Amino acid sequence: MTALRIALLARDPDHPLLAATRRILHGQGHLTVDAGQDADLLLLKARTPDALRLARRHERAGTPVLNSAAATASCQDRAAMEQRARGAGLPFAATVADGVLGRLPWHGPVVVKSRHSRRGDLVARADTAEQWRALAAQWPEEPVLTQHPVAGDGWDRKLWVVDGRLFAEQRRSELHPGGPARRPWTPGPEERAVALAAGPAFGLDVYGIDLLPGPDGPIAVDVNAFPGIRHQAGAPEALAALAVRTARDGG
Repeated sequence: MTALRIALLARDPDHPLLAATRRILHGQGHLTVDAGQDADLLLLKARTPDALRLARRHERAGTPVLNSAAATASCQDRAAMEQRARGAGLPFAATVADGVLGRLPWHGPVVVKSRHSRRGDLVARADTAEQWRALAAQWPEEPVLTQHPVAGDGWDRKLWVVDGRLFAEQRRSELHPGGPARRPWTPGPEERAVALAAGPAFGLDVYGIDLLPGPDGPIAVDVNAFPGIRHQAGAPEALAALAVRTARDGG
C-alpha cells in the first residue's frame, strides 16, 4: 500500500500518546510530517487561534483533520459546551451565573471556571465569601461561569474515546487534592452511554469527557477535544488505525 503522510499539530509533539502513535505509523511504513507541509491527514492536538487557522487551511485544501477545526473550537467555550451537551440530551453541570469574575457577587458555594478553556485557566472552588474575594482579586477581569458543586467522592471519572473505543480511569480531583493521583476504574453502562454520545454531539472522533457521580446518575462537567491520553494500553494503536483509515477514506 502507498505510504501516507500524516501531519501533526500539537503543543507537545513528544507527548507519550503522540510519540507512541508515530512509532506505530512509522512501523507501518507511513510518514509523519510538519503541520505546514502537504499531508493526507492532519492530527489536530492544539487549540490556539493559530493552530485552528492552520487546520482550517488544511480543510479548505481538502485535507481531512482529526478533530475538525470546528469541533475543536466547540469545546473551548464552556457556556456553549453546556448548551450543546444539553441540546443533545447529555446530563451536564448547570451554570449558575456567568460574567467577569471581579464584578460578580458571591452566591454560595460554587465551582468557578474560566469561560474559555485553555492551558492554565481558572478552575477552583469558592466555599466562602473570603475564598471568592481572593479569586476575584487574582483574576479580576477573567470571564467565568459558576456551577453548584457536585457532591462526589474526590475522584473525577475520566473517560477517553478514540473512534468509538473507550478508555477510562479515575483521577484525584484538582478540587480535592491529596491521596493517590489515579486509580483503575471500569465505567458502568450509564457512564459508557454518556461518553459515547458526546462524540456525535460535538462532532469529535478523539475526545475526553469528565464525569462526576450525581444523585440521578453521572453528570458531565467537561468535554475535551483530543486530550493527552496516558497510561491507557491500546490508545496509540487505536489512534494510528483511525488516522490511517481517515486518510485513506479522505475524511
